[in-house]
Amino acid sequence: MVSDNYSAKAEKARQLFLEGANCAQAVVMAFEDECGLDALTLARLASGFGGGIGRLREVCGAVSGMVLAANLMWGSSDLSDKFARDTQYARIQTLVGRFREETGSIICRELLGLEKKQSDSHISEPRTEAYYKKRPCVEMVALAARILEEYYDSMSYSSPKAD
Repeated sequence: MVSDNYSAKAEKARQLFLEGANCAQAVVMAFEDECGLDALTLARLASGFGGGIGRLREVCGAVSGMVLAANLMWGSSDLSDKFARDTQYARIQTLVGRFREETGSIICRELLGLEKKQSDSHISEPRTEAYYKKRPCVEMVALAARILEEYYDSMSYSSPKAD
């Protein structure tokens, strides 16, 4: 059931995150049907983008998941097609810009309110009630999924583009 406050994809991304997916996995897996890949493959593709890319607290994993999903939906595999590349770059800048407008940043540590870069520990924190209370991540995945869903719905595409 979809909450009154969340779109269908935002709610799916929230649930995936709450079930243990990292932020990037949660967003891209919410678009499994649109991406044309199975959940296991999407989870593997996005596995290193959580925590701001490998827990480095750089680009937000929710943003990375949104970009990954957009690439799978609309990206080109023709390496010589400059127009397709530039069109995709414009699309990504629009999506990421919308996220930044709503949050003020696309940087994980800034979204988490961390003053400076912390150690590059690869050890993730246990997902406890306290974890969810101090982290805005579940809201970030919902936001990224909502932005991508709204963009997708505004496009004339209904399935992944075949190259």
